[in-house]
Amino acid sequence: MLKNKPAIFSLIVIVFAVILAFIGPSVAPDKTPDADDQVLELANASPGFTVKMLLVKNREEKDPNIISKILFGKNNSYQMVPINSYQFDDSANVVVQAYKGEGRKEEQMIFPVVDVVESLSIISPKIEIHGDKAVYTTFEEKQKTVSIAALKKDIAENNIITKKYRLGTDNYGRDILSRLLFGVRVSLSVGLVAVFISLTIGIFMGSVAGFYRGSVDNIIMWFINVVWSIPTILLAMAIRFAIGDKINSFLAIFIAVGLSMWVEVARIVRGQVLSVREMEYVQAARSLGYNNARIIMKHILPNIIGPIMVIAASDFASAILIEAGLSFVGIGVKPPTPSWGSMLNDHRAYLLTPDRAFLALAPGICIMVMVLAFNLLGNGLRDAFDVKGKTV
Repeated sequence: MLKNKPAIFSLIVIVFAVILAFIGPSVAPDKTPDADDQVLELANASPGFTVKMLLVKNREEKDPNIISKILFGKNNSYQMVPINSYQFDDSANVVVQAYKGEGRKEEQMIFPVVDVVESLSIISPKIEIHGDKAVYTTFEEKQKTVSIAALKKDIAENNIITKKYRLGTDNYGRDILSRLLFGVRVSLSVGLVAVFISLTIGIFMGSVAGFYRGSVDNIIMWFINVVWSIPTILLAMAIRFAIGDKINSFLAIFIAVGLSMWVEVARIVRGQVLSVREMEYVQAARSLGYNNARIIMKHILPNIIGPIMVIAASDFASAILIEAGLSFVGIGVKPPTPSWGSMLNDHRAYLLTPDRAFLALAPGICIMVMVLAFNLLGNGLRDAFDVKGKTV
């Protein structure tokens, strides 16, 4: 397999995607959970759009532990106000010319400098100005006195930032690059759990049918053929509708996708077991008095692991496509959790517009790359385990 360059490149892409699935929130421009920090004034911004932001402190957020921060992100404790310019007046206020969207007239907004830097008390939000000093009560109900000059300096250095949206924004002003990075986690997690479910059911059904043959094989194969005759995406949709909202939407997608893919695994495992069950080592195990369960688990399945790995890689690609399809039609993971399929659905109307097509193309390209990577990896595994096709 090491000589198969497409397979090795695909493996690198998959490993990179797995790493992003774990550390996505810590490297994404939008580090809030589900990359759901909405700035409606910036809706449908073009790739590379840059704007100044005034960060206004509007709440206190408990700092999560490092693991939670890396895996899930952190809530934004600031209101982000897009601005064209700003200045400080003589009344301890910051006056901004707020950006209201492309083609719209800017709007003047005034914020007390204390209110920008601190979260004020809910009970007593009053700010008293005494010369160059501001006296106020913090969110923790502690009285504080700070120099107005120091507050202005703090705002200029820390609360005025320049934010760049490398891939633009969606309809709600959310960063597309961040949501694509979060979408990796959805696709890979659905693929992993769905493949585990399909392998568990498929290996059990296929090994039982192939080993016992006879009427057991006929009954199982009849059931497999019935399920096989139903299109996979329609079966997944039916299972998803049957589950409904009784359980978490994420878990529902795992079950729906997994239960719709096991038949192919079962057919392949059955064929492999039929060819292996007559081998000498299986007959030797029988003569030693081993029970059927041990023969299947210890002697047959380890010798057909190659084809199982190949079908697992193929099913992973199928699971990503099915999850994207379910999210595209609106029965996948629930918003605001980003899914490549739902992102494609949200922006499909822009697909034929030259200046907004990227909104639909970006998630579509991500789906294509991941599916292609797993298919090429499956081809590489197939060639690696194909002993008969190798030349000496």
